[in-house]
Formats: sequence, C-alpha cells, structure tokens
Amino acid sequence: TWTGTWTWRWSAACGVWSSEHEYDTGMASASCNVSPARRRRRRGRGAPRHASREVREAAVEVEAEVEIESLAAGGDGVGRLPDGRIAFVRLAAPGDRLRVAYPEAPESKARFVRARIVEILERGASRIEPACPVFGSCGGCAWQHVDYPTQLEAKRRILVDALRRIGGLTQLPEIEIVASPDSFHYRARARLRISRDAVGYRRWKSHEIERIHSCPILLESLEQGLGQLVADHAAGLLAGAGFEEGEWELAAGAAGKLRSRPLAGHGMEVGAEVLSNLGSGPRRLEIAVADDRIAIGAGGFSQGNELLRPELHRRVVSAATSSGSGFALELFAGSGFFTLALARSFDMVIAVESSPSAVKDMRHNLAFHRLENVEVRGERCEESLLGWDGLRPDVVLLDPPRSGLEEEGCRALASLGARRIVYLSCDPATLARDLKRLTSASEGRYRCREITGFDLFPQTPHVEALAVLDASTGGALDESPI
Repeated sequence: TWTGTWTWRWSAACGVWSSEHEYDTGMASASCNVSPARRRRRRGRGAPRHASREVREAAVEVEAEVEIESLAAGGDGVGRLPDGRIAFVRLAAPGDRLRVAYPEAPESKARFVRARIVEILERGASRIEPACPVFGSCGGCAWQHVDYPTQLEAKRRILVDALRRIGGLTQLPEIEIVASPDSFHYRARARLRISRDAVGYRRWKSHEIERIHSCPILLESLEQGLGQLVADHAAGLLAGAGFEEGEWELAAGAAGKLRSRPLAGHGMEVGAEVLSNLGSGPRRLEIAVADDRIAIGAGGFSQGNELLRPELHRRVVSAATSSGSGFALELFAGSGFFTLALARSFDMVIAVESSPSAVKDMRHNLAFHRLENVEVRGERCEESLLGWDGLRPDVVLLDPPRSGLEEEGCRALASLGARRIVYLSCDPATLARDLKRLTSASEGRYRCREITGFDLFPQTPHVEALAVLDASTGGALDESPI
C-alpha cells in the first residue's frame, strides 16, 4: 500500500540520510535514519530525484486510463498506469475508472506520478456526492466523495501499513477503528481565516481564502455561529470594531456555550458589542469530560470531535488506570483532559506540558476540582525525560503532537522502566516510528498489547491511534514485538 512520497535530507550531526514522509496536507517525520548505501540502493530502484527547473519546464502533460484500487494516507486515490507505475489521483474513489492527466518529464525514472481527473469513465461503488458546495477547492476535507464505510476501512489499512512498513511490526492483532457516531456535524472547534473580503478556510494548497457560508462538519450550533460571523463580516461590523484580517476561533462548549473571537496575535480585539452579537463565551470555555468540566482558554487544544470525545476519553483512561494505583507520569498533558481522571486513580501524578497557557488552564482545572495530588511541570517533555531523577512511574501516558516524541525522548522514556506506556497519537507514521524506537531502546522489553484507531476526523484521511505497551521480563530484542 502506498501512503505518500519520500524526501531525503542529509544530517551532518548523525552522518546519515533521513527520510520524511510527505502527505498532501503537509509534512511529518515518518521514518528512521538510513545509511548512504541503503539510500543508493533505493535510488537504484528508481526513487524520484528532485527535478531541475529545465526538466520541469520540459515536462508535457500525458493522459492515461487508470482504475483506483485504494486510498493513500495523504487522501489521494491509488491506481496503476498502463506501464505499471503508481498514480496518485486527487479526489478519486476506490473502484473508479478514470482518464487522468499528469506531467511527464523526458527520461523520467519516477516510480509514481501525481495525476488529476480528466474524466470519470465509470464511478466506483464507494463514490457519493459531496455534502459541501466548496468541496475540492477548500483545503479542509479530502474524502466527502467517498462513503463512510470505505473511509473507515481505508484508515484501518493506513494504520496497519504504517505499523508494518515504518514500525517493522509484522505480527499485528486485529485493529479496530472506532467510528464517529456521525460523519458530519461532529466538530466542536474551528479556526477560520478572515480578510477584508472573505470568511473561510484556506484553499487547497494555497494561502488564499475559500469563501464559505456554512460547513457541514461543524456542530449545528457552531455552524449557526459561523453564519452569524459571516453576516457580521458582510455588514462591516468586524472592520468597524477594528478587526480587518487574521485568524478567528469558533468553539462550542458545554451547556450550549459558544466562543467566537479573534485569536491573540491575529488582529485587534473586537468591541464588546460585536462579541455579544456573536455569542462569545467566557475567556475559558468549559467542555464536558465524563463527569467533569474542563476549562480551555482561547486557542487552546481540545479533542475536536465532540461526538467521539467521551469514548476516546473512556478508553484511554481505562488503559492507563487498569493496572491500579501508584505513580503516573503524563506527558503533553495539555489543559488536563486526561489528568483529572489520572489524579483520581493514582496516589501521585506528574503532568508535563510546555504551553504556558495550557499549564494555566490545567492548574485552574485541578484547583476547581480540588485535586491536590498532581505536580504540574511547565517544560518540554523531552527535557523533563532527559533530566528525570525521580521515582519509576507505574504508568506513562503521552499524547504528543503530530511530530511525535523526539528520538532521545524515546530512549529516555524507555529507560524509566514504567510497567505500562499508553501512547495516543494523531499520526500513524510517527506512532509507528516511535514504537520501533521504544522497543529498540528497551531491548524488546516493551510489547504492544493493543492498538485501536479512532476516527476523530471523518471526511479526512487523518486517524487517531491508541497503543498500549506493557513491560515484560524478556531480554533480547524482538524484531516483531507485537
């Protein structure tokens, strides 16, 4: 299964070439370092080089017929050209038979091409009509043209492929993908771009704004807030209040509360009257988490799928607390989404978070719920691990950003000797990379007990994954630790 393209970079510090996995939606580190010899072998198999300007200008557009077999991690459909090369086709669906066009450079040795649809010759069984009028030009959703069961199966295959190809895990259990209760109207927060002329999201692969009046993935209450924002912008209320362009946050909280305001550093604050008309909530917006309320400041991170958020929280907390009481270490703790539950299950918790605003929110939430057994550390997680001189934690729970945990951080985490590591990841590629690093650094002591996917972002290729690693008494490194 193909999941994207590879970019090679030389690391003078390490003396090796490192590879990065490039998705249509961005760049994320996705593989381990490789030697120059292995790099040359890969080149010899026809890996594409960066084309010169002259070669790009000499390229001609070629048409061909392809049948789409699957969906890649970047969102494209995957098929084969008549000459056997892989074709990544944007907005294609499995089962489609298409006429596509792609640029062909003279004497190109590329093993794949990126193509556009010229004509749909035969629609695949999974192809449906998109719900959004700007789908395809907006840079947000990638799969509104694909039915939901096919999206879920594609995400399962993307997760499995990353674990096998990048993580080297050849013996995988059956991996469940927990579906969103609704594939639309699930998102509880959004960041919009506002200019003098438009309100919307960025266009696909562009800094231009795609003008919108509605968004079918937003909660209905949030979509109403978007409509009000668009109306106020059209009436000149935002500009009149001193906000002409920048980034704007819409967020839905508990009890129907809505926050709608510009983000700090992105334009001037609007007047109180405009904020009142937009239904702006308090500075800290509360979200419901199990029996708790978590307050999150403007621009702060929270799991965006309100419908799947309770099940995600339940499963992560269950995995982290099933081993009993003791000492828990939480890395990338954010505003305390999991911290409160950990505090009620363990005798002591150390929660590490580098964002000053998130640390303030977490301290506020702990004080509000009168939880005094949590030590909050406002520092980078890798620095905390490398300088660790405390007790051995019974459980480590980490929820890092898309970039994952740095390599030295993985080694330091493995050296703590925790009985269990619970790793929640928003990128299968970096999860697979970090699992490989953890099992290697621990000489095979950690084995993956279970892996579960969560579809927090229907209509996109993104998938969240939960990995639970238990320490064993084994010694030698197992190449396939699952």
